[in-house]
Amino acid sequence: MTADRDTIYDDLGIPSVINATGTKTRIGGTLVREEALEAMNRAAEAFVRISDLQAAASERIAAVTGAESGYVTNGASSALTLAAAACIAGDDLGVMARLPDTDGIPSEIVMPRTHRNGYDHALRAAGADIVDVGGNDYHLGTGSENTQPWQIADAITEETIAVAYMEKPFTQPPLPKVVEIAHEHDVPVIVDAAAELPPTENLSKYVDQGVDLVAFSGGKAIRGPQSSGILAGREDLITSVARQHLDMHAAEPVYEPPEDLVDVATLPGVPLQGIGRSMKVGKEELAGLIAALDAFVEQDDEAVLAEWHGRAERIAADLEGVDGLDAELENAGKTDAVTTVAVTVDETRSPVDAGELVLALRRENPRVFVGADDVHRSQFTINPRCLPDDEVDYVIERIAAQVDTE
Repeated sequence: MTADRDTIYDDLGIPSVINATGTKTRIGGTLVREEALEAMNRAAEAFVRISDLQAAASERIAAVTGAESGYVTNGASSALTLAAAACIAGDDLGVMARLPDTDGIPSEIVMPRTHRNGYDHALRAAGADIVDVGGNDYHLGTGSENTQPWQIADAITEETIAVAYMEKPFTQPPLPKVVEIAHEHDVPVIVDAAAELPPTENLSKYVDQGVDLVAFSGGKAIRGPQSSGILAGREDLITSVARQHLDMHAAEPVYEPPEDLVDVATLPGVPLQGIGRSMKVGKEELAGLIAALDAFVEQDDEAVLAEWHGRAERIAADLEGVDGLDAELENAGKTDAVTTVAVTVDETRSPVDAGELVLALRRENPRVFVGADDVHRSQFTINPRCLPDDEVDYVIERIAAQVDTE
């Protein structure tokens, strides 16, 4: 492989990217499946009522997640915004019309402090106020948990509309315990599982644990359109999502969306354009996500993870031979996580530090993106999932060139 690649981005006069960092939105997420691309092209050839397509998608999402209902969103972030909006408004059209104004309306979401991150802005965008609980006790080395279950229970009041949970292998308290506490107080649980695939079984894991709404990215492991997401959960909450997301610009006598998705019989009138209007999903994205999801649930997780693991082993072995670098595998041996390569830059032997190396790679043409979360620890990572075999040698060559002192 060389830097001579023929992509549409070259035609546009901008560098393309060699992706050695994984399914990051900032560099396009993932490569869309052929099945999804074909479905998107076919969807572009004809018109369809979007609510009918959402209803069809809802059935498929429910089938693979075990949830009562499902919905296709404009990415996992909008799934969280719509989840919060549904928990705030329920079936109240007046509240829906006011969002994100929640003055005088219960709108608090309880969330363990260590689950807080930049992505929780999606919850606040609906008008929710996040109530932090717990601390950062792991960092103190006292042996205490970051958040005690009783702290979640203690924070739930009449103003609480949901408990939010960021799903990661290290998050505490255990999700089933959080669900138990929330449901004892008749409060739903929203789970952000945007990047928690594979394995495929995680599609149903959170519903099986009793959560009320769970969000997944459609443009990461599922390899659907980058701008797609999935929300699965309770039928009444998904109904609220549909009422706040679908195009409602219709005369009442002819307003007839799919009954199993919106249920007009329970409405006092036609909902106004809701908070989800700016997050609309096109027919192409809907069709593409359905096709990608069908293909994803049929894939052999073990074979895919084994392929990525083998590629990571090859990368680590090759980089171990580069003076100034030390490489080791992370998450090796796990079947539910992608094996990545952690590369440490020995600044006593390398002419550049980790930050300088990563930045230099990103300035090349094509740009080479490696993981930069740990550059402050003199370390970067290589994720094999979006790096095909024919690009591995090029990435290793470009990394080695940055530390070559000769």
